[in-house]
Amino acid sequence: MMARIEIREEVCTGCGICVPACPFAAIEINEKNVAVVLDGCTLCGACEEACPFKAILIRRDREALVDLSSYNGVLVVAEQRNGIVDHSTFELLGAARNLTEIDNSPVSVLLITGDSGEWPDKLIKHGADIVLVASDPALSHYLTEPYSAILNTVINEKKPAVVLAAATTTGRDIMPRVAKSINTGLTADCTELAIDGDTGLLLQTRPAFGGNIMATILCERTRPQMSTVRPRVMKALESDSSRKGKVEILEIKPEFLVSRTRLLEFHPLDEGEVDITESEIIVSGGRGIKSTENFRMLEELADLLDGTVGASRAAVDSGWIPYPHQVGQTGKTVQPKIYIACGISGAVQHRVGMQSSDTIYAINKDPEAPIHQISSASFIADLFELIPELVKEIKRRRGAN
Repeated sequence: MMARIEIREEVCTGCGICVPACPFAAIEINEKNVAVVLDGCTLCGACEEACPFKAILIRRDREALVDLSSYNGVLVVAEQRNGIVDHSTFELLGAARNLTEIDNSPVSVLLITGDSGEWPDKLIKHGADIVLVASDPALSHYLTEPYSAILNTVINEKKPAVVLAAATTTGRDIMPRVAKSINTGLTADCTELAIDGDTGLLLQTRPAFGGNIMATILCERTRPQMSTVRPRVMKALESDSSRKGKVEILEIKPEFLVSRTRLLEFHPLDEGEVDITESEIIVSGGRGIKSTENFRMLEELADLLDGTVGASRAAVDSGWIPYPHQVGQTGKTVQPKIYIACGISGAVQHRVGMQSSDTIYAINKDPEAPIHQISSASFIADLFELIPELVKEIKRRRGAN
């Protein structure tokens, strides 16, 4: 893909801000007080970013030819494992419906599978207007090259303005590959999506600099706008049996199925392995728990509530509980009905992973802890006194019944 740099002389003021911004000393201001590019330019884009007047543009062949107005609607890339569509797909459908409220553009889903079964109908009931089905026994499990070839073809033919996939191992593999092949932008690991009412651009928000700031990213000059979204951040819509939609069966060309890798075996989680993302009640411990032994107290409470135990990164890094229990930016994103945060301060890195919970209870004796800012109810108390009393009271009431 060829690229070139363009100086918009009618806009350039000759301010010279671009000159020190260039790491290769490949730009200067000429006698006409206009920026000019020298032979050492590597098209790194530093000058383009530095120019406050947008007088410098990096042009790519495809970019110059893209008609942004020809792209329309949102395409969700469905994720299925062993023939079962993942819950993250329904969350993305909910997000897609919110994004299309402004212009009523269509929401499509691409389902690549070995056997579509009843899933197209379920996807329509959860918000899809169009379900694009690519079905072949060779597509039963994810393989990079076949899935990428199909998604690439669908994007080029259907021209969606926005493409969404879950920020899972599958989404993080396929989306960068396709974005590069069609030369468009991709924002990874988004926790919030919205449409700018003035420009119609997709506002893609994600944690940056270790979660210390939230960055909102735009894709202004190419299409589609592509994002991977953290599972359990968006809300899935309730199934609506009255919804109608269209199912389109895609042609699977032989070249689509060519792959240099092959799947040897598929191993689902063994029964008993923890998957906190599926839990409706999570009792989570942080630095305030102080030891592995004290997590037994949380396990007892979680068992009484038919829930599971979660943890902050501090607790996992301290070796008190294994990594699969970690909630947060570098762990799992969860969306339970009830989240009980015990001895967790509530740093932004942890909040990103659990702030979409329906109800949040915080137990922390520090009244200034950030977790109290997002909790539904807070208990400013010593967790080593409160939790045993809570366990005792639950047992008493159950015994009375």
